[in-house]
Amino acid sequence: MLAPYRVLDLTDGRGALCGRVLGDLGADVIKVEPPWGDDARRIGPFYKDDPHPENSLFWAFNAANKRSVTLDVDAEDSRPLLTRLIKSSHFLIESFRPGHIETLGLGYGAVKEINPSIIYVSITPFGQDGPYASYKATDLTGMALSGMMYLTGDADRPPVRISTPQFWAIGSASAAAGALIANHHRLLTGKGQLVDVSCQQAVARSLSHAPMIWDMSRMNMQRQGPFRPVGKINLRINWECADGYVNFIQPGGHTGGRSMSNLSDWMDEEGVGHAVLRETDWGEIGFGQLSPELVEAMTPPLEQFFMSKTKAHLAEQALERRILLFPVHDPKDVFSYPQLLARDYFREAELPSYTEVSETMKTLGPFISTGSFRRAPRIGEHNREIYQDELGMSDEEITRLQREKTI
Repeated sequence: MLAPYRVLDLTDGRGALCGRVLGDLGADVIKVEPPWGDDARRIGPFYKDDPHPENSLFWAFNAANKRSVTLDVDAEDSRPLLTRLIKSSHFLIESFRPGHIETLGLGYGAVKEINPSIIYVSITPFGQDGPYASYKATDLTGMALSGMMYLTGDADRPPVRISTPQFWAIGSASAAAGALIANHHRLLTGKGQLVDVSCQQAVARSLSHAPMIWDMSRMNMQRQGPFRPVGKINLRINWECADGYVNFIQPGGHTGGRSMSNLSDWMDEEGVGHAVLRETDWGEIGFGQLSPELVEAMTPPLEQFFMSKTKAHLAEQALERRILLFPVHDPKDVFSYPQLLARDYFREAELPSYTEVSETMKTLGPFISTGSFRRAPRIGEHNREIYQDELGMSDEEITRLQREKTI
């Protein structure tokens, strides 16, 4: 979809996902990294625990569908080459701290002089202005200041962040969306724009229905652990089973009532039904109207039933019997999930190895089914292809810049 467009990617590991998303959509993403390799190459885990810059699995994912050129953007000699790259690009994405890129002569004002229609995307923790603009942020502090941690974890324990770092990933995905919106504006007007992305704002906008609950009921959501507020009661949603966990909820209402009746019938078929499940007219209970006494009575028989089944069997029967239940997958389950396999989500890719031994591994493919996939590049793998074949640089120019360690 973005095949006509070129993206100049000046981000580090914090903004790397933005270029990956645009690359998945078909854009030609040119990743500019210093001659010694991008810092994202030093983020683990590493293939076979070998911390070589070409072995980072973080890089392998976030740099897929990109081409790599080396260029020391801090060097004075890099300006003419950067200018040529900017002129040939439709998007520029960067994740420097606010103000730093201006010291390099690459702020939006300067870049707009070179290419007036360019879409310039800046990804920072808190945006380009405001009292927090110059603050640094880790994933922990970013998720805390965004409000996500307040909602994550058990009610009787301190807040926790979500496992794998999310702060920069959510900001980067929002940056890709912002770039596409700005591109739509450019198609209508011919004008480029500055897209100023605050990762804090991006995460705060991803808090699901938590902000709406305040607007509707003047009640702040709390950490619930395996429970969720439905109406005026907390309903358990996460249940342990024989080999893991499933999510099941009985919220009341027509759909919830039918689901619960179907589950009760299944339990009766297997001789483990319970009177409270069998005799309750679930269809007459309104959404969120279950009484605390009913919730307390129905919990033990459901716990026992779920513990007697595997999550795969529960999920299969839930589809067949129309029950509001789904499995909680672990990485192994995702890797063998038939829907993802059918859509060719996992790709066999050559490792960008620094050795002469050619190896391949399965990696995550594009988030959208475009058929386009390019493995993550080696350091400067496309220098000649881009600098010489596409920008018309001579062998002498390239050799001189290499000797001066500019590229």
